[in-house]
Amino acid sequence: MKIRIGQGIDFHRLEKGIQLWLGGINVPSEKGCSAHSDGDVLLHAICDAILGAAGFEDIGHLFPDTDPQYKNIDSKILLKRSFDLVKKGGFHIINIDSTVCLEKPKIAPFIPEMKASISEILETLPENISIKATTAEKLGFIGKEEGAVAIAVALLEK
Repeated sequence: MKIRIGQGIDFHRLEKGIQLWLGGINVPSEKGCSAHSDGDVLLHAICDAILGAAGFEDIGHLFPDTDPQYKNIDSKILLKRSFDLVKKGGFHIINIDSTVCLEKPKIAPFIPEMKASISEILETLPENISIKATTAEKLGFIGKEEGAVAIAVALLEK
């Protein structure tokens, strides 16, 4: 048995008039994450966590924002492609632990749906996916509602 751990982090600026995608679902909000893709900070952090655990390069290298084919791409596709690489490497998910830092909206009511979406893509049970939510207590760019951050850790087994 070979166990590997990886971590990922992603930041995006929040802007009015953009849909907020988190964990593969659309969360009602006045602001969304500005990005080349759909800006799903949680899925991006999870992609980097699983890719790192398997020893691959990050999503910025694999799916560059300079490539027009990734413009406005659904981040669930990026997660699926990342997981396909991880599977080809002989790994499967033991668990994912993640945190989203966002002043508003409150995302706790949406976490079960996010877990279901992510677990389906990663071919694991929802109880193997942990998503926590926190604010920045009005501090910094997150507290001023200018941005969002997600952090993820993945444990894989070969």
